[in-house]
Order: sequence, then structure tokens, then C-alpha cells
Amino acid sequence: MSRRVTPALLAGAVLLAGLVGCSTDARKTEDRQPPVERPPVATPTPKVPAGKAPQRSFAVGVRQLKLNRDGRALPTTLWYPAAGESGGAARRSATAAEGRFPVVMFSHGLGGRPDDYATLLTRWAAAGFVVAAPTFPHTSAGGDNNVLDVLNQPADVSYALDQVLALDGTAGDSLRGRLDGERVAAAGHSAGGVTTIGLFTASRDKRLDAGVVFAGTALGVGTAFAGASAPQLFVHGELDEVVDYAAGKAAYDKVPWPKAMLSLPRGDHGRTMLRDKAALRVVSDTSVEFLRWSLYGDPAAKKRIATDATRGAIATLDDHL
Repeated sequence: MSRRVTPALLAGAVLLAGLVGCSTDARKTEDRQPPVERPPVATPTPKVPAGKAPQRSFAVGVRQLKLNRDGRALPTTLWYPAAGESGGAARRSATAAEGRFPVVMFSHGLGGRPDDYATLLTRWAAAGFVVAAPTFPHTSAGGDNNVLDVLNQPADVSYALDQVLALDGTAGDSLRGRLDGERVAAAGHSAGGVTTIGLFTASRDKRLDAGVVFAGTALGVGTAFAGASAPQLFVHGELDEVVDYAAGKAAYDKVPWPKAMLSLPRGDHGRTMLRDKAALRVVSDTSVEFLRWSLYGDPAAKKRIATDATRGAIATLDDHL
């Protein structure tokens, strides 16, 4: 069945194409109708019960899952808390640490791959989270740059989450009994931020308790946030040369739940966040405390968010948590 390419969709394709610095051949893109906007609905407070997050720093293990959703190859990298002394590089297939850990699904940006974000994601794993990052078939490095395929990625993430959580009950798997499927978040950068917003709007995954959006926009997935309350942390550079800061702020403003926006006045589209040590520390510490609060239900972590966010005057925090 053929689908009509609308002017709005083409405009979206042009903007998304800019994320990888290339134009899009419309003949190679799938035509998707944008979702219908619905007004935000008031929702209850976060469902994660109060608890205490681990304060120790874990060693980090890493492994790969070979996943495939209806012909869409989704190789997925898992970083997880591992047994042994903390520090050092992530160890392949290391023994998982004792305990049950929340899960964070991470989506990379256009032209990227999970390893590009390893510096940040291993910090999350060391803090007590299992991080699963699919490599998307069309928008990753080496893909065909079909930018509209971003609209298929929320379903990819939900499928990958199914497979990751299934490991908790798989006999002989190293993560058996280590995954807490009642405490799950989604996070992503750039086009992965679009994917993440989509998981709370047009493609709401009811299992998600929180979201972290880096340099994201609601383009193509809308701002009709739905379902149970899921706190959101947005992170955006005010000098972002790809996704305008105002576009990220507009999506953030539509979130009807507890939320905060970490703004980096000298931050760009992502290089600053991942490569500048001071900025990385602020972003990683703030996001870790946000995840400790939103997934472990740790009230002490919530109190530390503002302190970590404003350390060194590198960033500002709009706090409505």
C-alpha cells in the first residue's frame, strides 16, 4: 500500500537529515503520517516505591546480544554492574554483581553507535544500572541514513526491552535474577532523543518509569505524553548547532510530569557533553542521581540533583521534580 508524502513530513526529513550533515533522497525514505496530537492528561505521581540506591561504584561488564525484529537487525550492547573491584575498562562477559538492577534502554543518534557513548553509559552501569543500547539498522554508522526510520525505532526499543528482560528468567544466563523489570527507563541522544520521546508519546511503552533526553526534539513523534507519570530529565546545549535549543525546550515544556532541564550555556550538540571532562562530570553525575531517584526511588538522590547540576557553573537547572 502506497503512502502520501506530506509537506510536514518532508520538512521533518530535512531537519533530521541535518543531524548527520547529509541530504535525504526522498525516494529511499518511508512515508509516515505524523501522530495526532492529544492534550496532556494529568497523571498520578511516579509509581516506583521509595527505596535506596547503592552508593558503591561497581566494576562494569559488557556483552552483546544478537537481536532481530522482523528482519530488522538490532545488535544490542549491554553494560552492567559486575563483580570485582571497580574502575578500569568494562570487561567482556564479566560475572554480574549480586543484586537486582534497574534497566535503562539507550538510543544512539544518527550516524552513531552505542560505543560512542560508552564513557557516559559505563558510568551509569557503575552506579548500579543495566544499560542496553541497540544499534539501529538504518540510522547507525554504516547504515543507509534513512532518517525517517527514526519513527520505527520506538518499536525497536520496546522489542529490545522484551529480549533484555527475558534474560532475567533464562536458565544459565549471566544476568538471570539480576534485572528489575519493574524499574525501567529510556534515554537517548539526538535522533535517539526523538526515539525516547516517542516511547512516552505516540509509541508509549507502559513499562517505562522515567526518561532522559539528550539534545532531542519531538519532531515526528509529537508531544502527546501519555500514560502513568514518568519523570523526565532533558539535557541540551544552548549552542547546539543541529537541534536548536528552543526545539528541545519546547518539547520539555509539554511534559506534564515531574521534570528538569539541564542546560549547558556553552554546550553544543553533544561533543562538549561527552569530551569535556567538566561538562561530562556534571551531565553524568546529574543523570545518575536522577536515575537513582526515579528508578530506585531514592529521596536522598533527588536532593543531590540540583547540587550536581550547578557544580562549577557549567550548567543551569530548571527543576520541577
